[in-house]
This record gives sequence, structure tokens and C-alpha cells, in this order.
Amino acid sequence: MRWGRRGATAAAAPPLPRTAVELRDVTHAYGERTVLAGVSLTLTEARIGVIGANGSGKSTFARLLNGLVVPTAGTVLVDGLDTRTQVREVRRRVGFVFQDPDAQIVHPTVAEDVAFGLTNQGVPADEIARRVDEVLVQYGLDGHRDHPAHLLSGGQKQLLAIAGVLVMEPQRVVFDEPTTLLDLGNTRRVARVVDGLEQDVVVVTHHLDLLAAFDRVLVFEDGRVAADGTPAETVPWYVARCG
Repeated sequence: MRWGRRGATAAAAPPLPRTAVELRDVTHAYGERTVLAGVSLTLTEARIGVIGANGSGKSTFARLLNGLVVPTAGTVLVDGLDTRTQVREVRRRVGFVFQDPDAQIVHPTVAEDVAFGLTNQGVPADEIARRVDEVLVQYGLDGHRDHPAHLLSGGQKQLLAIAGVLVMEPQRVVFDEPTTLLDLGNTRRVARVVDGLEQDVVVVTHHLDLLAAFDRVLVFEDGRVAADGTPAETVPWYVARCG
């Protein structure tokens, strides 16, 4: 398994065995509408794709992985941490990138937005400055550090959202349809970013070509995992299903 570099700061999560994300008989409902039913999975691979029709449950599944949603029934564990009772520790291990970066950008300038999570964790100021500088350079945003975040292009906003997650140095990153709102050039740019990450990733997407080199692809259908295998196995199955 591949893992991201951990910062040696006082805010680092206590050491735990790095094992897997586990879903044990997970069901989730919004009111009377059940969106996931009896899902049991163990996720250990470095690159996992998640596909399925709109309303199939894949976005709810993604949100379960870092405690944005907790199951109505069943259990989600991240390296043995229960997302229902240990959500703060889980979120230090699992970052989440939303489809719409505007839902994730909360501060007026680029540098302030990237620093936000570190400040909340009480990371020392000199460490914040170093990590913010590093991630802005890495994602080509260093020339925009003092620019208003809301004036960035769509592609730059998505990179800012990614930078704001990666500066926290999680071990895994979940992406919920990160390229849906982007043009072809920016879609390819984000795909290269994802491909180059040291962290394990889970990517929910409708862009099937992004998954060709992934280790595993899950297909969701009516709140259940309908297919689970390599991209060569599951993507053609899904395409035929949709045809």
C-alpha cells in the first residue's frame, strides 16, 4: 500500500496500524429513502475507482469513508477507527475533495484557504507557512497566493481545493467526481495530479477513462455493489449494462 508523508507536528494523529477501510453491513437512508443497503467491503488497494448511475449510492458511499456521513446501520472503520465515534481522528487520515470546489473554499485568499485546516489543528505558525508554501508551489498556485480565491478559474479552484486537503497530509484522499465541472484540459490536469499522489485514493467518477490504470473499480447499482474487480473487468460490464 502507498501512504502519504506524515508531518512531524504536535497535531499528528496517534499511531495506529495502517490496515484498511472496512464497511461492515452498512446501510444508509435519508428519511424513508434507502440509498445504500447491506454493503460490506474491505478497501486496501492504492487506487480504487467508483462508478455507477446517478442515484446509485456512490456519492453517499464516498462520504461514509471519512465520516461526512455516518451509516444508519452497520459500521465503517478506518484503520480500526469508527467513523461514528472517532470522526476527528478519521478525518486526519482521510481527506475529501468535493465535486464543486466552491463548496470547499472558505477563505478570501488562496494562501489563507490552504492554511485554514492547519490553523484549526493548532499547527505552529512556522510549520503552517512551510507547508502552505510547499503545496502552492507543487500545484502551480504560488503566483496566486494573495489573490481572491473566488476569482480563480474553475481548474485553479479545483487545484486549490485539492491543495487544501493535501496540505493536511492525510493518508488517503477521496475524490467525489473531481472532473465533472472541468473542461478537457483541466480534467487531464487533475487526472495527472491524482495519478501522481503518494496517498491511496478513492475516486468517484463518470469519466471512465480516468480509471484505466487503477487497481480496483466498484460499480454501484441501486445502493449495492453490483460489480467489483479490475478496470478491465468492471468498466466493460458497466458500459454494457448502460447500453
